[in-house]
Amino acid sequence: MIVLACPGQGSQTPGFLAPWIEQPAGRERIEAFADAAGVDLVAAGTTWDADAIRDTKIAQPLIVAAGLLAAETLAEARGGADAPQAGGVAGHSVGEITALVLAGVLSAEEGMRLVGVRGRAMADAAALEPTGMSAVVGGDEAAVLARIDELSLTPANHNGAGQIVAAGSLSALAELAEAAPRGARVIPLQVAGAFHTAYMSSAVSALQDAAADVTPAEPRISLWSNRDGSVVGSGDAALHLLVGQVASPVRWDLCMAGFADAGITGLIELAPAGTLVGLAKRGLRGVPTVAVKTPEDIGAAVALLQEETA
Repeated sequence: MIVLACPGQGSQTPGFLAPWIEQPAGRERIEAFADAAGVDLVAAGTTWDADAIRDTKIAQPLIVAAGLLAAETLAEARGGADAPQAGGVAGHSVGEITALVLAGVLSAEEGMRLVGVRGRAMADAAALEPTGMSAVVGGDEAAVLARIDELSLTPANHNGAGQIVAAGSLSALAELAEAAPRGARVIPLQVAGAFHTAYMSSAVSALQDAAADVTPAEPRISLWSNRDGSVVGSGDAALHLLVGQVASPVRWDLCMAGFADAGITGLIELAPAGTLVGLAKRGLRGVPTVAVKTPEDIGAAVALLQEETA
């Protein structure tokens, strides 16, 4: 089984969208996504600097739009919707919106509308109190989790491959960096707040209100949830989990375990790619991977899919 992986916030870099919109069709799709999300994605993805696109309400729609365009480009290269595609999909954090669209649970327009709401609501929630996130790499997992708990922080992302992201107050994160668990490195992340924690409760309410207008379809392919790495059984459940995920930890480690249990034979990370392939190389050793960073990487992704169906 080939799995499509959809990255989350922090994967964006200045100008990364430029090669994707060189053709009129790509630009038209991004403009349509921008209208649905309420964000100037063309400017954000081509000319805005790192600080501008770090803004949560910009970064989240930008990442989802890029992933959707990359997936559409890959499908066209494979021969359109009727050609065999990947057998499963999962997204990290905001990438779950991309994943729900690719699984057929949401339309692209619905996904972009929801990510616009999500990004604005999480930015508003982050502005209520100074908080942040730091990656803890290495060390004994039990000791890392104990230290995070001792400082009243939350393990917001369990990314696997020896990486846990702590979230909470800036003072507690500073203490964590000053006295890290033995063998661990603490790396502050350039994000606006403590995502996937109780600090995001107001954002959950906003996204719930927006989701009330959506009638989800049933997943067409296997769709793994960040909640516990399980395959989601229905569209209603997928939408419910998507809303709650805003204030719940991301268990990407369990998603990768789920891929392994399902017999994954390859992983394709959609744009803006790199992070999830890096985790897979350590957490899913031996599984072939492709990071679709630019349209030039589509050929390698097609080749991996062709190997699966040969």
